[in-house]
Amino acid sequence: MLEEAFGRQPPGAEVPHGIVVAGRTDAGVHATGQVVHVDVVPFEPGAATRLPVGEHGIVDLARMRHRWNRYLPPDVRVLRARIAPAGFDARFSAVRRHYLYQVSDAPWGVDPLRRHDTLGWGRALDVDRMNAASQALLGLNDFAAFCKQREGATTIRELQRLRWERVERHLVRVHVAADAFCHSMVRSLVGELLHVGDGRRDERWPAELLRGGVRGSAVAPAHGLTLVGVDYPPDEELAEQAERTRKVRDRTELS
Repeated sequence: MLEEAFGRQPPGAEVPHGIVVAGRTDAGVHATGQVVHVDVVPFEPGAATRLPVGEHGIVDLARMRHRWNRYLPPDVRVLRARIAPAGFDARFSAVRRHYLYQVSDAPWGVDPLRRHDTLGWGRALDVDRMNAASQALLGLNDFAAFCKQREGATTIRELQRLRWERVERHLVRVHVAADAFCHSMVRSLVGELLHVGDGRRDERWPAELLRGGVRGSAVAPAHGLTLVGVDYPPDEELAEQAERTRKVRDRTELS
């Protein structure tokens, strides 16, 4: 959808390649903090254009944002647009991604107004049990037990935050942050921890899965998950961070 909008209303003379996103999400997952970059061929000086062109050969991006949003469906919006610093890569320059997963443990299910972004669990959840189990998963680990395997891809990640909180009587949220996530990792973590929270699994169960390296069967549905933010280093460190991220990790990094 974004690529189509950029193709119809390019910010420069041409958009030669597809977009690059900070975090690829499973079908049904939401994003309020997604970051995208796109390479653009700038206009030549003096080129005839309908909109003003700045010193970099790029059309006024505030006006372009308005045009892009006219072409996009109601559930997709461009909130901001700017010329990226040298060396920036939306995916590889990122140092951290933040996700939020919402669960209703009301016995009647989920509030109808939250049904699109909140999982209805139907069993009472113990936040303290889930946080105790989450602690053992933090740090640099091989998360093969919580990832859908992809050929040639590493499952070694640094999980930096995994914290549950009760925000309303029947509404629980978990905040998850890592340097990167492998396919279905957050949903698998949430799925196994929910079984700890409702008492069907011991608090040690997720750590045992992690050590065993065999993927569990509990994967939470996609609609409760939202990508809420992406962190980047200072502009002068963007290229170096991208080069570092492109290097595939292996088990020699694990202590």
